[in-house]
Amino acid sequence: MKSDRRELLKELLLQLPLVVALVGLWALLWGSISWLTLLTGVVVAFTVTRVFYLPPVALSGRFNPYWFAVFALTFAADLFVASFQVAFQALNPRWDPHPSIVAVHMRTNSDLILSLTSMATSLVPGTLVVDVDREHSILYLHSLSTRSIDDIPKVRRHTLEYERRIALALGDANDVRAVNG
Repeated sequence: MKSDRRELLKELLLQLPLVVALVGLWALLWGSISWLTLLTGVVVAFTVTRVFYLPPVALSGRFNPYWFAVFALTFAADLFVASFQVAFQALNPRWDPHPSIVAVHMRTNSDLILSLTSMATSLVPGTLVVDVDREHSILYLHSLSTRSIDDIPKVRRHTLEYERRIALALGDANDVRAVNG
């Protein structure tokens, strides 16, 4: 009986970050933070985590605020610059796109870092993740910024820099070694 309670408590603690994120998303969707919103958010979050069970994401338990700030600032700058570049290209009648699919072999094996890197890469206009090979840690990107074959390594480097910053901010010791090695 005690071991069942401990297992349930351990499982709930592992799901806690997901529940907190879902409650936050619920509050954002309703546009207000009230006791009723938070209470219904908790009910919906627990229902979602019980009905649509996913294995818990292995968090490293490590957070580096400096590297998170570096990632956030460079991401915001990339987002700003790329938005104008893509808008200019879309409005330019002489623009001749040369998109390509680029495979990027990630250096870490963390599902969390792979997911966050693919999200950050897809959010920046001009690049979109079209496929993910989790087994081999490969992202396949559709990139608009490849005018020549020489631009492909730039796309790879840019994606690997996202991975590096995310791993330094949130990754465990193995992830940090992989991106620095």
